[in-house]
Amino acid sequence: MTVYTQSEDLVSDFISRGLVLLHPDTLKVDRLIHDQIYEKEKTLFRAKEYITAENLPEILEVLRAPGLVQACDSLLGEGWAIVPFTHNTPFVSGAYDQHWHKDDNGPYNGRKPRYHQPVQLELLYYPQAVTEEMGPTATLPYSQYWTFDHEENHDNFAGADHLDFGYQIEGWETVAVSGKRSNYAEADIKNRRTAHDDRLRRAVDNLAWPLVQPYEAAPIEAGSILLYSHNLFHRGNHRRDGWQTWRDRPRFMWRFWLYRTTNPKTISVPERQAWQDQKVSPDVAVVWESVQAWMDGVAPKHEYGLLEEYKTALYAKGEAAEPNRIGAAYALAKHADVDALSFLAEALRNDRESVRRAATYGLVSAGERSNQFFFDAAQSASKWVRKAAVFGLGASGQITADVLSCLRDRLLFDGSTYVRSVAADALGAFVRRATAPEIAEHAISALIECLGQEENRESMDRVQRRSIKFVRPTDDCDVCEGIGISLGHERYEPVRSIVRENSLVSLVIAVSAEGKLSASTVGRLADCLVDVAANDANLFSAGLAMDALCRLLGPQDPRVRAVVADQPTLCLPSLLRAGLL
Repeated sequence: MTVYTQSEDLVSDFISRGLVLLHPDTLKVDRLIHDQIYEKEKTLFRAKEYITAENLPEILEVLRAPGLVQACDSLLGEGWAIVPFTHNTPFVSGAYDQHWHKDDNGPYNGRKPRYHQPVQLELLYYPQAVTEEMGPTATLPYSQYWTFDHEENHDNFAGADHLDFGYQIEGWETVAVSGKRSNYAEADIKNRRTAHDDRLRRAVDNLAWPLVQPYEAAPIEAGSILLYSHNLFHRGNHRRDGWQTWRDRPRFMWRFWLYRTTNPKTISVPERQAWQDQKVSPDVAVVWESVQAWMDGVAPKHEYGLLEEYKTALYAKGEAAEPNRIGAAYALAKHADVDALSFLAEALRNDRESVRRAATYGLVSAGERSNQFFFDAAQSASKWVRKAAVFGLGASGQITADVLSCLRDRLLFDGSTYVRSVAADALGAFVRRATAPEIAEHAISALIECLGQEENRESMDRVQRRSIKFVRPTDDCDVCEGIGISLGHERYEPVRSIVRENSLVSLVIAVSAEGKLSASTVGRLADCLVDVAANDANLFSAGLAMDALCRLLGPQDPRVRAVVADQPTLCLPSLLRAGLL
């Protein structure tokens, strides 16, 4: 029997397992709404219509459900936003298996560093009951803090980290596992004895990461919601029941990408978490404890430990040693020895990406004590070191004019598109932590300047004539800029700019921050956002600009209403969170 998450365990389960399952009754909406959504969705699906909140507005009732909002507030803080036009539409399970992967960071197909803290999560909503045979979403709980190299490993370049990229290369995702086109015997499909099942199991078994075992969200009741870390490995699952029933009993799933706009507030007495009584390895416990401290708004306590052992573990080799490297970095960040952070700073400049990644997370968890190390690294000749440094300054750097100036320089003048995009994101993280309005205003000025000089490019998949999973860096762009979409509207073109998009995400965060902006800043920013919303050919940029504009001026402002009325299409879930609906 499926176990739903209890409200008192919501945060601790999310920090440890990386996912929580909400029972329909906790949403505090009439359960009839789920049947209404399901039946209407079936009609639209059979008519082969593209389904969104525009033709199925009942989905907005779920997104504004008091219980769901309360749960998301607990995990992401109040004021959280929804990435526009990014999977805000239902998925149907069927004959095929995806492989285990982590989704890219929003907006769609845009590679950037992953936060260990709850900054972005995925919301999966099931309007109908899901049995174990209906292709339930498959996940790998406890996998959210470990990953693989991607900077010069093009198997993961496009953002979706894979456990077994050969599954893509060899075409396994295009082979029907069940249904009328399947070559497998019905008994093998039902009993999970197909070659696909075996390969997917082996990929998990080969990980050798602590606690990681597959979990399928089934059986669940109609109206259930799964919230999981954006860093969690998961996959789409094939159906195992008779394909003749699929048309009458489709399994729909709506997916939304949510992100944080405010930082956690300090609480007086952190509560003991349920997972603190579990017997887990020190590598796992130190990461969970650090993330919990961040959620509580307190600094991790300094501790002594086996310093030389941590140093050795930080340089351990192999993908199976990822938890050892990350755990050692977090332990070094908490270590009372004054040389511990210096050792992490040295590792930050190491040639191995896995070592740099671990050092980055360790230094971020150390907070402002790492400021000078990141500040110095931001001037490195290596773009990979600069990328890590600006990420660190945004996540944990001191709230000073010098740090802000450094992030601005990397945003506006760095030769790497990747570094500029991370700097754009880092400014949002920086503003999220700031309390003084003047800090937000200077950051906003830098982001406006960036939008004035960065240009969209035709999407990589079209230019290179290959799947987005196989695109490669170019002289003009050394990071994946994803798939450009128009949704059939002439106003939009298949273009992207990861720097522009991350700048606009940061502007959504900046206008959500506490403190009143000056009238001149509001005016300049409003002009910029109106221009982007009205004229940008990039659908994602236009959607983000509308979100930020609505939060900046308020939903009743005439300029907001005029821009919204002029749009050929709207991302209603995003605008709902912005206050328009």
